[in-house]
Amino acid sequence: MNFTLIVCTYMRAQSLLRLLHSVNTQSLYPQDIIIVDGSTNEETEHIIAQNSFKNLRYFRVDATTRGLTKQRNYGVGQVGNAVDVVCFLDDDTILEAEYFKNVIGTYEQYPKALGVGGYITNEVNWNPLTTTTDLKHKYVYDDWLRTEPLRFRIRKLFGLDPDRPPCVLPTFSHGRSVSFLPPSNKIYSVELFMGGVSSYRLSVFNNFRFSTYFEGYSLYEDADFCLRLSKIGDLYVNTSARLSHHHDHAGRPNAFKYGKMVIRNGWYVWRVKYPKPSLMARIKWNMTAFLLMKLTFVRLLTSTNKKQSFSEGVGRLIGLFSLLWRKPKIEL
Repeated sequence: MNFTLIVCTYMRAQSLLRLLHSVNTQSLYPQDIIIVDGSTNEETEHIIAQNSFKNLRYFRVDATTRGLTKQRNYGVGQVGNAVDVVCFLDDDTILEAEYFKNVIGTYEQYPKALGVGGYITNEVNWNPLTTTTDLKHKYVYDDWLRTEPLRFRIRKLFGLDPDRPPCVLPTFSHGRSVSFLPPSNKIYSVELFMGGVSSYRLSVFNNFRFSTYFEGYSLYEDADFCLRLSKIGDLYVNTSARLSHHHDHAGRPNAFKYGKMVIRNGWYVWRVKYPKPSLMARIKWNMTAFLLMKLTFVRLLTSTNKKQSFSEGVGRLIGLFSLLWRKPKIEL
């Protein structure tokens, strides 16, 4: 299968370079690598010019095309017709050598798959489940266990635990992400996965584009795209398609904007999946959003960056109140 890699980047020249070096080590190499750079300086362009990478094409875009969803749509527009699969990677990831081989192998194993997500290995510590394992404060899935985050333990006390498995959106949203799937080397059927470690059949883009509702940092744009796509076909996460994520804070929004996006964009993707949720689902969505906002403020007690935690909490609060008079318009 022919496949193209698209990397959308913004002000992360050194991170991008590390990613491209890891692409060079792949057992299965892309037929085409498209870099879409929205940076406001020339550092990334210079880095690309100073290093040679096979099959790489570089595009610098201006302010009218800057932003993750716009840059992704631009990149898709540069893909040739002979391509079968389009892969997307965040610019601050580093691939293990079999990443592309295992992603493309999933499409061969599941010919009806419309999309396949990869698996981040360096953010959560998982252990095999044994008969002597202490399960206190643990999350167990498929005979593996990890520490249950505090926010989920508290949600469970209020009856707000997700009512769907990981990567399937609960009826009141606020679900469990790919990080709640274990490193089992299995392939899991899902409804959504992370956009920074994703891939899709090129044919998908005949009818779908990344929504420009999600501007700039584009929080949850990946969930929106996957949820719309999952209504017509199958999506998977292959936990043997492995990479590490090294969070580069360059280019990220301030904490207030992030907190506001968590609420408003979270509401948006919930309604993409459930346009007419039940009364109980509405109550649970609001209760969960309010509880998570309060936990953000509680984090002030232990946070080393109290200003950031406070700003995010205020952003969440403003986001909640804004839904009373100005709800996002859903684009389907």
